Amino acid sequence: MPHLLHIDSSIQGESSVTRKLTARAAAAWRKAHPDGTVTYRDLAAEPLPHFGAESDAARKVPPAERTDQHAAAFAVMEEVVNDVKRADTILLGLPLYNYGPPSTVKAWVDHLIVPGLSVDMENNAGLLGGRELLVLAARGGGYGEGTPREGWDHASPWLPHGLALTGLEPRFIVAELTLASVNPAMAELIPLAEQSLAAAEREIDGLWAPAIA
Repeated sequence: MPHLLHIDSSIQGESSVTRKLTARAAAAWRKAHPDGTVTYRDLAAEPLPHFGAESDAARKVPPAERTDQHAAAFAVMEEVVNDVKRADTILLGLPLYNYGPPSTVKAWVDHLIVPGLSVDMENNAGLLGGRELLVLAARGGGYGEGTPREGWDHASPWLPHGLALTGLEPRFIVAELTLASVNPAMAELIPLAEQSLAAAEREIDGLWAPAIA
């Protein structure tokens, strides 16, 4: 039975563009997989702990030597990895905050990198590959080639590198200039923002179209 892991991370609630995009994608996935099941995680509402000393130690010490704190930390990592292992498709909402990913997404990635669970301890091969990872990203401004802030988006380039050890390979669908409608200084960019959002929505709508047909 196909299984979807749907993850949101935006702190913007109903006004969030990434939440609207992941919801649209999840609806399209459910239409294409009427017998499928879904796990939903909201990293903004229920954030993972930041990766600290106990988590790091829990990955290294043998199970018999783990303290209660180590065991609790490892249980969180195991839950995060198992969420992914159960999924055939993963949807991740990725807003851009201060030119980088939300810290909650960084914590999610940190908890995914676990020798023996997501990375083969003998050859360092990723154990989570073969899954569809779709990243629905939104940027308040424009960061494309030739723009004044070209290269300032440090979230999208980082994520494939952060996940590389696990074998997951993200595919990005991006909506840009999302602040144009609320920032008077960007008013002239509203048509471009609408075009970018419409293009992202069209790409989402076509993701599983053959399966629906």
